[in-house]
Amino acid sequence: MNLELDILPLFDDPVAKKRPLIIAGPCSAESEEQVLESARDLSAMGVRIFRAGIWKPRTRPNAFEGVGSTGLPWLKRVQEETGMLTAIEVANVKHVYEALKFGVDIIWIGARTSANPFAVQEIADTLKGLDIPVMIKNPVNPDVELWIGAIERIYGAGVKRIVAIHRGFSVFAKSNYRNHPHWQIPIELKRRIPNLPVITDPSHICGNRERLFEISQEAMDLNFDGIIIECHPDPDKAWSDAKQQITPAALKTILDKIIIRKSEVDNGLAMTLGELREEIDTLDDQIIDIFETRMKIADQIGQYKKSYNVAILQSKRWDSILNKRLDMGYKKGLSNEFITRVFRAIHQESINHQARIMNIEPEGEPET
Repeated sequence: MNLELDILPLFDDPVAKKRPLIIAGPCSAESEEQVLESARDLSAMGVRIFRAGIWKPRTRPNAFEGVGSTGLPWLKRVQEETGMLTAIEVANVKHVYEALKFGVDIIWIGARTSANPFAVQEIADTLKGLDIPVMIKNPVNPDVELWIGAIERIYGAGVKRIVAIHRGFSVFAKSNYRNHPHWQIPIELKRRIPNLPVITDPSHICGNRERLFEISQEAMDLNFDGIIIECHPDPDKAWSDAKQQITPAALKTILDKIIIRKSEVDNGLAMTLGELREEIDTLDDQIIDIFETRMKIADQIGQYKKSYNVAILQSKRWDSILNKRLDMGYKKGLSNEFITRVFRAIHQESINHQARIMNIEPEGEPET
């Protein structure tokens, strides 16, 4: 079900409306000189919105947590000298008041804050009656409902200029990313709120400089609206997140390489795509029919197990099924992650069917 939120453009500004929207600046505002140098270089490239961390939520105490309100006059100078719009993260009511007092143009709610409905609601209550754009990062955990909830709370305060920031999701397991992109989540968000602008934060997804172009290009290929990226005059000497920051010159190189594809297709291509999509729709219908047949067989197995007092979960059988399907999937060019997700979901649904037959309330996927 789509949510019909009356989302307005971030700014009535032709540059801000142009895709891709680029927001750039240092992870942390460290000094007035560093802030102004960054802003001048980015402005010269045509970047319209300058971001900087004033308050930095850190995982461990005693880490650099930002210069605080001391840095807000520096952003005022950025506005005056370059004409750029300024954007900062706020995590509580005090931050909002300070940002408004110094005329910050845009605020954003970070991933740790968006995961806390109480904190988001307090910020929303503070924003009632105010006309300031708000960007909302996805929560640290991969939960689209929690993300939508944060957006709805801000929208409920009367804020109509909202942008979602996709910055990836925390993972416990070893990963090639600092925060896994889980592209299907922002895609689902866009499906649910079609007119909501979504921009990607490749800096926080990557955690390094090497893959920034790759993630930026993928965001554009998915028809997202822009990127927010961390730039520093001397990244290796940055006081926070040095590995993921780049120089303005490096950002220009990335932007020059990015290919912006058409958002819409012409008539000839649309006909071809339409035919291919019809084939996909037919295959999807067949998949649903196969699932129905499979679950009917699972029900028969459940009846058999109930009659002969056999446990629902047969771990060796499940391991054998999964390993066989992984091998088949690999040979057909399908990733292990995809096959595992699909067959775990099918297996769980089979267990749910059999549990209902045995009058057991399913408690989620068992350990295998």
